[in-house]
Amino acid sequence: MKKFLLLGILVFIYSCSGVKRTQEALNSGNYNAAINKAIVNIAENKTKKSNQAFIVLLEEAYQKNTERELQNIKFLKKDGNSANYETIYESYVTLKEIQQRIRPLLPLYIMEEGRDARFNFNNYDSDIIAAKENLSEFLYNNAVGLLQNARYKNEYRNAYDDLKYLEEINPNYRDTKIKMDEAYQKGLDYVVVEMVNNTDKVIPKRLEDELLNLNTYGLNNLWTEYHTNRLANIDYDYLMEVSFQDINISPEQVNEKQIIKEKQIKDGYEYVEDQNGNIVKDSLGNKIKVDKFKTVRCDFYQFTQFKSAQVVGVVNFTDLRKQQQINQYPLASEFVFEHIFANYNGDKRALDNDLLPFLQAARVPFPTNEQMVYDAGEDLKNNLKSILTRQRFN
Repeated sequence: MKKFLLLGILVFIYSCSGVKRTQEALNSGNYNAAINKAIVNIAENKTKKSNQAFIVLLEEAYQKNTERELQNIKFLKKDGNSANYETIYESYVTLKEIQQRIRPLLPLYIMEEGRDARFNFNNYDSDIIAAKENLSEFLYNNAVGLLQNARYKNEYRNAYDDLKYLEEINPNYRDTKIKMDEAYQKGLDYVVVEMVNNTDKVIPKRLEDELLNLNTYGLNNLWTEYHTNRLANIDYDYLMEVSFQDINISPEQVNEKQIIKEKQIKDGYEYVEDQNGNIVKDSLGNKIKVDKFKTVRCDFYQFTQFKSAQVVGVVNFTDLRKQQQINQYPLASEFVFEHIFANYNGDKRALDNDLLPFLQAARVPFPTNEQMVYDAGEDLKNNLKSILTRQRFN
């Protein structure tokens, strides 16, 4: 019973706080927020007594929002500025969407006043169509003007954004798709990627291929296109140079370490004797015996095979139009090969459990220098992906 009472109190408190927040949104003129909060609560259970306040708030917020939006649309139309077409169109669409969200909830009964909540719905279809036509013509003409007069890539991108929005609200309007493609191609930054080896070591071909396979990096930049092979018909904007400056590979090393282990282990048992040399028995007449221990020793010989490779480089970005370096990022990676094996001399029982697996291992061939460089390249790929993700040209 106490649990149900507590739950009821919590629900009541939550409901009251929800009403308060909705009322605050309404009082501050944030009618959309008030409408949203009220609809969410009413949709859960419109006949619930605690939701009566939300019905009253929804009625008031809807009325005030509709009145304000229609007055603003009237003013924008009177202003006659073509730049207002988008706001007018979006306002009509929003007014219609609010009505469509409220309709499924009707009727909404206000118990205290003994009436249904009143919502004066309008048909905005003609207004939306007219506003969309005005906006479509404005967006199209604005984009075409940008395409004809643009000097900078950002202007082509602005034209693309206008056309993209136009295609969303009015699909297949004139030749919008063709113009979009033109704006996109002219707004792209083309980057040619080159790899330079300034070391005296050989870069494995498969590492080079993997580093330059930019498709594996999951890049998602609409306005940047990377090419690892120059195309004759493209005037490139930027050069990305992946330059290897130094590759250090250590000698193959085998380090030996001797560990001496001693341990007491059980070695049978013996009977307990008293001072007179007689065997002691327990209360049941059984001879008492205790474990015997002896000390065993083992010489453990641990061998560690070690080899490391360090690759150091730099990524340079150059503006090809200005012939000026714009960014430089360090590129470095290290790979360590380490293998441990062991043998022993003496009693194996003296060894700790963590040493025993090494006795099962044996010496293995060292990886080649080429393999070491390739393995170090795994980190390079992650570093290069991070650089490409951070790099912005405009």
